[in-house]
Amino acid sequence: MADSKPGLRKPVFTKVEQLRPGTSGHTLTVKVVNVKMVMQKGRSDGPQSRQMRIAECLVGDETGMIIFTARNDQVDLMKEGSTVILRNAKIDMFKGSMRLAVDKWGRVEVTDAASFTVKEDNNLSLIEYELVNVVVE
Repeated sequence: MADSKPGLRKPVFTKVEQLRPGTSGHTLTVKVVNVKMVMQKGRSDGPQSRQMRIAECLVGDETGMIIFTARNDQVDLMKEGSTVILRNAKIDMFKGSMRLAVDKWGRVEVTDAASFTVKEDNNLSLIEYELVNVVVE
């Protein structure tokens, strides 16, 4: 135990059905069901040529599915049928529905093929949420 780093802890893996709006810090192992390119913009006029790419990927595990928004380099890792680990993922709300995203503080890793089959009849991105303000008197 003397050579282990303090502060590092084992990740707690979350299942897709446990995801809720406004939550973050999720680590999930999911399969990529399909990938749809949403936006691809490139700028080559400056000293740094930047390209911005966004893809909506339907990912899931044995409990359900959700749309994952892949940005830039993450798009290359999201191939149909592959299994990925999403570390420090968060839930973004888009037009009242949940989207899974990994920002600069998280990580997307391709891993070995998972043995589970994706539960396709429980798509959490199809559930529409409404923000309700509660007045406390």
